[in-house]
Amino acid sequence: MTTLRPDFLSRRSLLTRLGLVLGATAMKAGAADRPARILLRSSWQTVNIGDIAHTPGVLHLLEQHLPDAEITLWPNNLDNGVDELLTSRFPKLKIAKGTEALARAFAENDFLLHGSGPSLVAEKDVVRWSEATGKPYGVYGITLPKKGSSSTKETPGEKFRKTIRVLSGARFVFFRDSHSLALAKAEGCTSPVMEFGPDGAFACDVRDDEKATAFLQANGLEEGKFLCCIPRLRYTPYWRIKDRPKDEVRHARNEEMKAHDHAPHIEAIRRIVAETDLKVLLCPEDRTQMQVGKEVIYDRLPDEIKKRVVWRPDYWLTGEAISVYVRSLGLFGNEMHSPIMCIGQGVPAIVCRWAEQTSKGYMWEDIGLGEWLFDFDKEEDLARLPDAVLAMAKDPDAARAKAAEGRRFVEKRQRETMAVLAREVGA
Repeated sequence: MTTLRPDFLSRRSLLTRLGLVLGATAMKAGAADRPARILLRSSWQTVNIGDIAHTPGVLHLLEQHLPDAEITLWPNNLDNGVDELLTSRFPKLKIAKGTEALARAFAENDFLLHGSGPSLVAEKDVVRWSEATGKPYGVYGITLPKKGSSSTKETPGEKFRKTIRVLSGARFVFFRDSHSLALAKAEGCTSPVMEFGPDGAFACDVRDDEKATAFLQANGLEEGKFLCCIPRLRYTPYWRIKDRPKDEVRHARNEEMKAHDHAPHIEAIRRIVAETDLKVLLCPEDRTQMQVGKEVIYDRLPDEIKKRVVWRPDYWLTGEAISVYVRSLGLFGNEMHSPIMCIGQGVPAIVCRWAEQTSKGYMWEDIGLGEWLFDFDKEEDLARLPDAVLAMAKDPDAARAKAAEGRRFVEKRQRETMAVLAREVGA
């Protein structure tokens, strides 16, 4: 398969950007030379530190590249301490809470930016903005899932075509993996700028060093002397943590594959203990994974190996997690956003994926880290994972150099994609 690394812009994209510059000039003049005002639609849920990370990641990029812009956040959910996490890191941030605040945000802001996510998560809200204000919008760092199930009366095909129409109305759409970009083009999406744009979580830099230090000290984990491992089932069992019915079909698939999907990690842990002096931390990305890690990895380890493995029994927020990751030698597991946050901080990270997931995992190929992407539907990838983990553990300098290369490519695309937004809003 040919990997699309969009380092260069197409002729069509260059021409359309000239149009964006002219439109931005007119918008700036109409705003009476005040700072650009951007309404960020983001913050999908707080039960997953990756979903939390989307928002501070994009806010950090806006802070870096559009420092004079006024930003208002239009969130889904900011419970579990996420509100304080964001306002502490971004004290100037406005948050549109409630009907009146959202009405003011619609009136005052010039542009709606749909944040990073697993799909066009807030599609209905993008339409609402466009119909109510007539103002432009853009989409930053999403995956475009293929036609799947629909929870509405629409057929999956009808819903997918509607999504394509909404994306076509955007001033730009940045897809976080090249498979989504190719799918959008094949399905006739006509947004004037469509390119690869990294997941917003790469830029997440929130920290909680105090909690991280206390956790590491309490569990005998020394900086640079441990690796992190994250378990995951084929389908997140949200019925364990949310008020929703148990999906028996998905549960059965999880039960069928859980031993298969974690056997390589168990072997990697066994070899880490046998061949190095390092420890392993089993930690979660979402609220279901503490139980998963104990059941499918920790409880299956021999007692001698358990002595060098720490199982974290409780959930944490993004700041504490990142502060732990940056003190580790690297991370491996079946999740996506902890690896994203690691690479964003220059920490080596291995991603394992399977068919039940969207195409987001392929972004590892897009940013030049294809050697650290493993498809667990392929037996050869299952077999080679332990060697890759051991190579990361035994040659940390080479692993960090590889991570730094991926980070540089991500930061290049961040600069380029933010420049598009800046021109669009006249910043």
